[in-house]
Amino acid sequence: MTSVLMTAQQALTEMEVEFPNLFGGMAINYYRGFNLFGINIYWYGVLITVGVVLAYLYAIRRAEKDFGLVKERVFDVVFAAIIGGFVCARIYYCVFTELKDPGSYTFATVFTGIRDGGLAIYGGVIGAFLVGFVFCKIRKVNFFAMADLASLGFLIGQTIGRWGNFINQEAYGEVCSPDWLFGMNGSKIAMEVEAGALVHPCFLYESAWCLAGFVLLHFYSKKLRTFDGEITLMYAAWYGLGRFFIEGLRTDSLYAGSLRISQIVAGASFVVGLILFIVFKIVTAKKEIPLYVSTDASKELIESDRAAEEEKKRKKLAKKEKAAPSILGDGVELDDDTDALAEENAEGPVINEDNNDNEEE
Repeated sequence: MTSVLMTAQQALTEMEVEFPNLFGGMAINYYRGFNLFGINIYWYGVLITVGVVLAYLYAIRRAEKDFGLVKERVFDVVFAAIIGGFVCARIYYCVFTELKDPGSYTFATVFTGIRDGGLAIYGGVIGAFLVGFVFCKIRKVNFFAMADLASLGFLIGQTIGRWGNFINQEAYGEVCSPDWLFGMNGSKIAMEVEAGALVHPCFLYESAWCLAGFVLLHFYSKKLRTFDGEITLMYAAWYGLGRFFIEGLRTDSLYAGSLRISQIVAGASFVVGLILFIVFKIVTAKKEIPLYVSTDASKELIESDRAAEEEKKRKKLAKKEKAAPSILGDGVELDDDTDALAEENAEGPVINEDNNDNEEE
């Protein structure tokens, strides 16, 4: 997930991308961004934001029922993980760019030059999981159940976020056959490859791969999930497998020497994820370890948080009623004697039956 420097003029310059072999030839004209109150807003950032929001909404919808997690605590973990993921995505990109091209970044420009572009999805995923782990401990959230939920969210975010690369005409692959159905070219790409050449739309491959993975794991998680952390391992294996081959097509990979960093990480993710999935599937079945959502710990925490929320609402309502103005006038409060008198008057006059009897006699 990368971005390139865009000046104000470039953001408002019309772009074109074309797929000559798709649907008899298709061309799309668009702008990289738009200007709002004097500030340039880029579609790349908008799409990433949309992906994050949709992923969060999905997670909140399934948190309690399917994963046994308290929604308010999930929000806290997600909020911290988003920040951690963003920072680590930037650091990851800058570190490996420095290895390839020393002098590209300083400690200051790692953070101040973010609008010039440069984020790496694997750095974001790693950072989000690390920060998420810490905040799961702080907020008493089951990490493995949370990781399963987050993995589904990652796939949603990646499916949508990759279209930001399409807008920027970046993260594309090497030159492909002129007859390849999905071969593409564009106004920016044409300046970077030989005239008339078509390239692999790696953004499209990865977006489609993540979408397929989300659909698969969504239904799997509803009926077939047997241990916490299972969806996380399947996500690592699924995404790793697809990214390994897609990364091999890209022309803008981050390198360590002659090795593509993301391709190495992807291959390792697939192998480790698959092995651990098989091992834990067998171990969990033998030991009959229940899912967190089925445990008393999950149910007690949910009930405890619900009770605390109800108590908070009750106190807030009581405080509001106490602060309400008195009918006797603004700022006048009823004391205990006045309260007692009001209650007595409400009950009506008290008749002494014994005295009445004596008077009759």
